[in-house]
Amino acid sequence: MLEVSDLHVKYGNIEALHGISFRVDEGEIVALLGANGAGKSTTLMSIMRLPPPEGPRVSKGEIKFKGANLLPVPAHTLVSKYGIGLVPEGRHIFGNLTVFENLKLATFARKDREQIQRDYERVFALFPRLAGRKSQRGDLLSGGEQQMLAIGRAFMSGVGFVLLDEPSMGLSPLLMGELFRVLKELNDIGATILIVEQNARIALKYAHRAYVLEAGKIVLEGQSQALSENPAIRKAYLG
Repeated sequence: MLEVSDLHVKYGNIEALHGISFRVDEGEIVALLGANGAGKSTTLMSIMRLPPPEGPRVSKGEIKFKGANLLPVPAHTLVSKYGIGLVPEGRHIFGNLTVFENLKLATFARKDREQIQRDYERVFALFPRLAGRKSQRGDLLSGGEQQMLAIGRAFMSGVGFVLLDEPSMGLSPLLMGELFRVLKELNDIGATILIVEQNARIALKYAHRAYVLEAGKIVLEGQSQALSENPAIRKAYLG
């Protein structure tokens, strides 16, 4: 579904990614693991085609989605044309809008009205906390509820492939577990998911496969179970 090959990415004259290659197959949950500064978020920004100065510049390599070259594709077409959505680090919900208004805003380019209604019902079924807060402003939600809203908003845009940047950041262990269980449910009903995550323990519990980034290079990859048993991973990330 997604194939990244020999990707080199720069911020100005500084290279942040040094020829990384990885893939995400349809129906998978794949995790990108690594410490701060490893290049995880840069990878997502490159896939989403965020241009400088907000985003990095691809200097070499390929990003293909279902065989289509994404490098010349403008960021604003990724959702409507390719069905790729991003849940950014920090959530970036609209705090002055209600929960329902945040979700409704994500449907502006969709024409499938009956499916939109079903998707509202699905989001509220997956996130019962949001169902009881439809009329509440986004900035009055807890951090965990805002993260749920950010994920729900991405799926209300009608995408089938979702990139998540540090979804567990700032969440309690209880909310973290709840959030990842919902991601697994979404995957079970057809969503393909790429997760950037520092919490290797929970990412490896729910992902099918994972890649480990260090200083802009992929240093390990494999099935999640095998990586969770790897002594180097256990020492560096699992404690």
